[in-house]
Order: sequence, then C-alpha cells, then structure tokens
Amino acid sequence: MKTAIYPGTFDPITNGHIDVLIKATKIFDQVILAVAEKTDKETTFSTSERLDLCREATKDIAGIKVVKFDGLVVDFAVEMKAETMIRGLRAISDFEYELSLSLINEKLNSKISTIFFVPDLKYLYLSSSLIRQVVALGGNAKDLIPDCVLKALLKKK
Repeated sequence: MKTAIYPGTFDPITNGHIDVLIKATKIFDQVILAVAEKTDKETTFSTSERLDLCREATKDIAGIKVVKFDGLVVDFAVEMKAETMIRGLRAISDFEYELSLSLINEKLNSKISTIFFVPDLKYLYLSSSLIRQVVALGGNAKDLIPDCVLKALLKKK
C-alpha cells in the first residue's frame, strides 16, 4: 500500500487543503492528514477541535486518515509507514519556504520524499490565516471552507 502524509496545522482546514488531498488520493492508497499538535503559531482552534474539523471536512473522501502528531514530521512519517510527504504550493513565497522544509526533511531522513501539489486556481491565494481574518471581519468565506469550519469560526467570533 502506498501511503503519503500531509502534515500541517490546519487552523482551519480550507477547500485548498481539501483540493490537495483529493489530488493526492488519486496517486496514493492512503493519505494521512497529520495535524500538528505543537506549532510555533498561535492557533484559533485547539488540537482536538482541528482534528474534529479535519475529520468532518474529509469524511466523504476515501483513503484519508486524520491523526495528530507531535515532534519531527519525518519521524512520524516513518511511524505511519509513509514514504512520501505531501505539500501544497500556492505562490513563489511558498516555494522558498517549502523547498527549505523539503531539504531539511531529506537531510533528517533521506527515505522520505516530498511531492508538491498546486491547488485549483480558485484556491491558489487561500490560506488559513486569510480565512480566519475574513470571517472575523464579517466577510463571506462560504465557498472557501467546508460548512463545518464556517460554523466553528462563527462560534469563535
């Protein structure tokens, strides 16, 4: 079975993330959506809430397993028997950051490869922080995030 890992904070998960997941499920038998427990970012949602939102948002996509992880993602990938890491690219600025992550991960474990996916054009500019800001300021993000995420963000307002 070919397994890939898609790590991130997912605070919150967006339709851009889901687009990348759907693309990955066409290549891999199983994609593990790995929700980071510890992050250097201030999160809006707790780890438990992010896990629940990711599970709800992906429940109808076959081949997705949502789990939390702590520590080095390459170590977690080995634990999950994943040989490939999935990353999304939106812009040139993403590329520089993602390339550095990919290179350090390869240095830490050369058996883990990274594959980059570009989301659909309609999600290319989308980020979790942008979504949080739009919803907090009363903007309409309905077509950019799953319904469960919109409801959860509105409760946090």
